[in-house]
Amino acid sequence: MSEKPRSDLKPNSYDYENHPLVTANGFREYDARWLFGKELNLLGVQALGLGLGTYFHEVGVKPSVAVGHDFRAYSMSVKQALIIGLMNAGCEVHDIGLALTPMAYFAQFALDCPAVAMVTASHNENGWTGVKMGAQRPLTFGPEEMTRLKDIVLGGEGKARPGGAYVHVPDFRELYLDALTKGHKLSRPIRVVEGCGNGTAGAFAPEALRRIGAEVVPMDAELDYTFPKYNPNPEDMHMLHAMGDAVREHKAELCLGFDGDGDRCGVVDDTGAEIFADKIGVLLARDMSSSQPGAKFVVDVKSTGIYEIDPVLKKNGVTVDYWKTGHSYMKRRTFELGALAGFEKSGHYFLSPPLGRGYDDGIVAGIAVLEMLDRAGGTKTSQLVASLPKTWSSPTMAPFAPDDKKYAIVDAMVKEFEGLKARGERVLGQTITKLVTVNGVRVTLADGTWGLVRASSNKPSLVVVVESPVSEANMRAMFHDIDARLKRHPEVGEYDQKI
Repeated sequence: MSEKPRSDLKPNSYDYENHPLVTANGFREYDARWLFGKELNLLGVQALGLGLGTYFHEVGVKPSVAVGHDFRAYSMSVKQALIIGLMNAGCEVHDIGLALTPMAYFAQFALDCPAVAMVTASHNENGWTGVKMGAQRPLTFGPEEMTRLKDIVLGGEGKARPGGAYVHVPDFRELYLDALTKGHKLSRPIRVVEGCGNGTAGAFAPEALRRIGAEVVPMDAELDYTFPKYNPNPEDMHMLHAMGDAVREHKAELCLGFDGDGDRCGVVDDTGAEIFADKIGVLLARDMSSSQPGAKFVVDVKSTGIYEIDPVLKKNGVTVDYWKTGHSYMKRRTFELGALAGFEKSGHYFLSPPLGRGYDDGIVAGIAVLEMLDRAGGTKTSQLVASLPKTWSSPTMAPFAPDDKKYAIVDAMVKEFEGLKARGERVLGQTITKLVTVNGVRVTLADGTWGLVRASSNKPSLVVVVESPVSEANMRAMFHDIDARLKRHPEVGEYDQKI
């Protein structure tokens, strides 16, 4: 058995240099993330690698692991410590070097590695590190796998085995870019601003889009792990505003923005207005289903109700499955249902064969957006968005709720709305036509107005979203109804923002 990690070690001490530091909070629902140095030291990373390799043996997968790292001052050191742990567990490690997270997923296929361990903290501030993991391509870990990994690591259950090996993979960037762009060629040089936020995507995304014939205007594509302007997060308003300014300055047709590890894509139209990813998902679903009628799509419960009312999707015979928020959940659901694609409001897109390999790759999504615009024959991005049914929607709001209370509050809300529907009682004078309870409760009324309450996966809060295809007044009324029900729970505190 391995040494049990500790959570009380302090830097600049003898014990810190000789024992593993791993805090329990770093094990999330579907990946792992810590403040490096404060919550995890290099010996702790080795313990994580040993535990992860032990898990691969436990579940019976071939212990061949693709490993990469994002661009941060310490990511290579973290990766090397992880590799030591994996090799100690008897794993054959294939090191692809500096990479995007979807590059590591691609390596599972290209290098015939069943497992993956990508060192990244995504768009988090400098100082964070973490690992995204999987043992069944194209899927990544979910709560069950993460819980078992946590038990192995914190319980000191890691088991050393012989047979560990290291393979350096040269020029993997070129292999990835070739595979990414093969068979894709725009009919005209669409001018696109490439927003990289000084994250790892700057080393890959501009070159990929140039290869398919786009006229690329790089924006913050220089690698800088201090993120001097804003964190590379295409949901962050600072980045979105910068993307909009760049579109107007360069008279571009759109801007594609990528997060820190390249698995998400955000879009700003030709006027500089941000288009949230669920609306882009509707447009992509229209485009994809025009050549594949009857296609099935998976969308997360925070996403717009347009998927269910859009006349183009109805005409194309599209079916839509609303599922749990979270890239791991969405990826798995898209795979299990054999859906053509999955769209998450945060900007994760999961394109199944032949469009993609089933995992989330921001550049693959960006290419799909450019090809959609190319096929639109001169129609502007803003015009495509304007063609969608009009809705009034809220931002994603997060009222405070303690971690140890939030799930019970959501359970109570689920039961309350289930009771209302079963008794035929009305909300806002309307019948409840649909309840989705796979991730909190999403309640839809007769006129299409809907509201969602779920527990946040990574912070002490709830998540509330509302939308109406009828009017802003109905959207606000839906919010006030949900808010009034939440106020009956004294543990619910202030919102981070309101409509």
